[in-house]
Amino acid sequence: MNYIVFLLIIVAIIVLSLAILILWRKLNPPIKLDTEHYDLRDITIDDIDRMEDGSGFEMYLYRLLIELGYSGVYKTMGSRYFGADVVFTDSDGVRNVIQAKRYAIENPVGISAVQEVFSCMRYYKAKKAVVIATTRFTDSCETLAGINYVKLIDRTDLVGIIDAFRAGDILAARKIIEAEPRRILESWSEANSTDLHEVRKDYRAEKYVKKAMSK
Repeated sequence: MNYIVFLLIIVAIIVLSLAILILWRKLNPPIKLDTEHYDLRDITIDDIDRMEDGSGFEMYLYRLLIELGYSGVYKTMGSRYFGADVVFTDSDGVRNVIQAKRYAIENPVGISAVQEVFSCMRYYKAKKAVVIATTRFTDSCETLAGINYVKLIDRTDLVGIIDAFRAGDILAARKIIEAEPRRILESWSEANSTDLHEVRKDYRAEKYVKKAMSK
């Protein structure tokens, strides 16, 4: 008898949870930004968080860059096409490639974003690479970006861009986008130095190989 009551309670909890989820979705429907029929200045970070998928975020950035007055702006054929979602030319006439990451706040962007956007620069004949995210970046992602001079725009920066644009302060928004990326190496001469940086070794692998070769 107790077992049946327990099962009924579990079923009731599941049904209630589903009802709450359905109600929440009705009150907060996902936003589709794959068309041009919306005012860009009405879009906030909360709207971006509610987008149905990453393609809406890519379309938002595409339109935003155009309205910020950039030239040479175009959206690539598919999500992360050869590593880039959007391409634009900055105030200095330099082509930039962008990878857009619409992640949940608690889900940081990892190292692969930097690897992909940096590796596609030659394909697009770009000289700068940018990752724009709705969240933060992992430490390893920030390290690799700093070494390769990839610009990272996190949630805080994105909110600043959106707020500046909505307030009509185009220069402020562009300033955030075009700010110099954090560079870990002090100079390119350091990168070209013959002095090799210490590499963290896998001593277990080293020990294994030495033992195998000694046989």
